[in-house]
Amino acid sequence: MNTETLSQLEQLIDQLITRNNQLAVEVQSLQQQNSKLIDENETLQLEVLESEEKQKEASNTLSGLLEKLQSVHQAN
Repeated sequence: MNTETLSQLEQLIDQLITRNNQLAVEVQSLQQQNSKLIDENETLQLEVLESEEKQKEASNTLSGLLEKLQSVHQAN
């Protein structure tokens, strides 16, 4: 190998190392974002479950009230 080829090879290796380091930083950042989004998703899922439970309770209460009104109306 001549000197020019070795120099080019050295430059390419340096570029690859630099790019690898950039990608490693990007991967780490994406992993952090992913973890954050997973946590947010879990929180939102819990909020949805709580909301559904509250809606179910409200629906049951309203159904009970309607039944009372119907029974009073039928009694009259």
